[in-house]
Amino acid sequence: MLPSTVAGETVHELVIKKSRFLARAVHVASVDEADAVIARVRKEFWDARHSCTALVVGPHADQQRSNDDGEPSGTAGVPMLEVLRQRDLTDVVVVVTRYFGGVLLGAGGLVRAYSSSVSEVLDRAPLVRRALMDETTIEVPHAEAGRLEHFLREWTTARGAVLDDVTYGGTGVTFALLVPPRRREVLAADLAATSAGAVEATVVGQRVTNLPG
Repeated sequence: MLPSTVAGETVHELVIKKSRFLARAVHVASVDEADAVIARVRKEFWDARHSCTALVVGPHADQQRSNDDGEPSGTAGVPMLEVLRQRDLTDVVVVVTRYFGGVLLGAGGLVRAYSSSVSEVLDRAPLVRRALMDETTIEVPHAEAGRLEHFLREWTTARGAVLDDVTYGGTGVTFALLVPPRRREVLAADLAATSAGAVEATVVGQRVTNLPG
């Protein structure tokens, strides 16, 4: 299973000792998209004292960055990034904008405030689970398509796979499936059993796929 991500954009506000912490979690597909989100938030809240950031991007969470934006070193960006790591998330940027309320929080208080801001906004963000799936095709004559489609719809529901597309061509029908790699041999065996060995599946690649539920 790959790291999960979040859907869309979620905002949540905390008030801690008169300081307002406006936390935002946004799904992004690249570091450039994350930078654009950060620039947009800083422009919108130009009068805030700080807009601290953390981001994780990449199928395996391989690109990670954080920024304290003027808060004491290590009290904002790194704790925010640690929350993302602990939750095993990727393709997400979090921005916490602080309006200072006149009461100093101290280093420990800042760490707790920024960590809590990210944790609470992520609690409210829609979670999207993801996995690396085999892109698989199955081709059959038109006469066999109806029976096979019924079989594949039941099979994919029971096996955590996805019937991604059905294409009707001049010579037959092509079914495109997304199948967990561990189910590859199971699909081959079940197809052979239901078609008396006449139908085979071909793996044509792999794709990171959002999982239902």
